[in-house]
Amino acid sequence: MMTVFPIGKLPPDVLSKIIVNAPILDKRVLFGPNVGLDCAVIDNGDNFLVIKNDPITFVTHNPGWYAVQINANDIVTTGAIPKWMMATFLLPENKTTMGLLEEISTQLFKACSEKGISFIGGHTEITYGIDRPIISVTMIGEVKKENLIMTSGAQIGDHILLTKGVGIEGTAIIANEFGYKLSGILSPEDIQLAKDYIFKPGISVYKEALLAIEDKGVHAMHDVTEGGLSAALWELAIASDKNIEFFPENVIISDITKIICEFFDINPINLISSGALLIAVDPKSLNQITSNLIKNGIRFSRIGVVKSTGASVWFEIDNLQMKLEYPNRDEITTLF
Repeated sequence: MMTVFPIGKLPPDVLSKIIVNAPILDKRVLFGPNVGLDCAVIDNGDNFLVIKNDPITFVTHNPGWYAVQINANDIVTTGAIPKWMMATFLLPENKTTMGLLEEISTQLFKACSEKGISFIGGHTEITYGIDRPIISVTMIGEVKKENLIMTSGAQIGDHILLTKGVGIEGTAIIANEFGYKLSGILSPEDIQLAKDYIFKPGISVYKEALLAIEDKGVHAMHDVTEGGLSAALWELAIASDKNIEFFPENVIISDITKIICEFFDINPINLISSGALLIAVDPKSLNQITSNLIKNGIRFSRIGVVKSTGASVWFEIDNLQMKLEYPNRDEITTLF
């Protein structure tokens, strides 16, 4: 029987089989496609260019603004600063108006301006078979060669920090798309707070990533996106070929997110979580980096440690080691 994949990311083993055949013909390509690596890196002479491509598919509220934040997150986790962006707008037939075009483009251009990103082009079209706008962005950043950080850089002994907590993005999406179902379990004020999670605590990791890279003790960073914390930990483990011991009891989750996840029977550590950032930190730099985060009002917790070589994520229950299950799909896809 032919395998039909569910909505969401391809499983890592399937993705590996596809990208192993990708042609890399230019020797200036330092990092190309690989599981757990969100950005390509190209040698640009005096510096590196860091390139990212990501679509916005689940979101119907503020999609233009959203597209900039999500792609900028991946760029800054490499130590690079986003500089240029292109976007493709795929728009639904019989629903696309001048007002919709102006709304999305205004969101996108404003978000670019706020981050100092030049918008340099793209493509727009009315597309058959979709019921909401889909935006795919390619973003390019620059980084000095000595400052490059990759997900593959985690080292044995590193502490794994998680900023802000899980489910920030998922909470906002659910509240905006399915808020009418929450009126019986959350107050109108709490539903509005959940909708605003994209702004506070926020889905951008720009500030905390820039703080982290001030210290050379950061060996790797990875933002927590589709598949949630479980997928992000596995991607970090696979990219760096390291075994990670996970401390699930230390994971931060807000009361509102807990209530929403319980209502929809969602596992919060498998829920899309932009706004959360994994940081692999040298033990010698832990105090300095955590002090910087505290000083700047960024909540965090220590949720793991890199133990040895090999690609695995596990946790301990009653002195027994249990393997963390890689999510087949993001929990939010069950609602669409």
